[in-house]
Amino acid sequence: MLVEACVDSVESAVAAEMGGAGRIELCDNLVEGGTTPSIGATTLARDCLAIPIHVMIRPRGGDFLYSTREVETMLRDVVAAREAGVAGIVIGALRADGTVDEATTRQLVERARPMAVTFHRAFDLTRDAFAALETLIGLGVERVLTSGQEATAPEGQELIAELVYRAAGRIGVLPGAGIRDDNAAALIAATGVSEIHVRGAATVESEMTWRRREIPMGRVYDPDEYHWEVTTAAAIASIVEAVR
Repeated sequence: MLVEACVDSVESAVAAEMGGAGRIELCDNLVEGGTTPSIGATTLARDCLAIPIHVMIRPRGGDFLYSTREVETMLRDVVAAREAGVAGIVIGALRADGTVDEATTRQLVERARPMAVTFHRAFDLTRDAFAALETLIGLGVERVLTSGQEATAPEGQELIAELVYRAAGRIGVLPGAGIRDDNAAALIAATGVSEIHVRGAATVESEMTWRRREIPMGRVYDPDEYHWEVTTAAAIASIVEAVR
């Protein structure tokens, strides 16, 4: 059972490997669901880790309907990831009608090779999960990350199990969202998946002694600038032990 850790920093990536993760999804800006990490973070993670790294390729938060310039941005980021020597990329693009954007996805897949390609949770916003699955199989995508089109993977486990059945080994189904040490084993048993996608995070507090709380550095969100989520070795290890 492979545990993939979703992280937004090199520190979290190192902690995830220490905890027993078998693969890293490296992102930035997880508050918005993850965007493309910097090339500095990507290359440093590559230098620090022995396990495979898959890099998120997403130019902004929001929906997955992209302009021509946004597609070109993603294509260039794919090249940068490949040149950085990572093992894979994580992508997702949709049409306005809620179907997979085949043209954009094909371009990204072709540009990515020989890296592995995961289609991320844009899949959960498609109008027909089974049609989207067949489209991604046809495009040669290695795996699809999904919560079963529910808020969390445990809630979506019925659809995840059906996707595994219909995929029949032609594409990997990677459940993610809301998977913890107390529900991971049950999800695996119910779906038959061979890998899971987890955060394994804890809240840490800033060491800043001078704080100006009335001026946020971005949109107001919880946690604030003086608290944030990081992946911990202990949280990942707990999940790894639970699925063993």
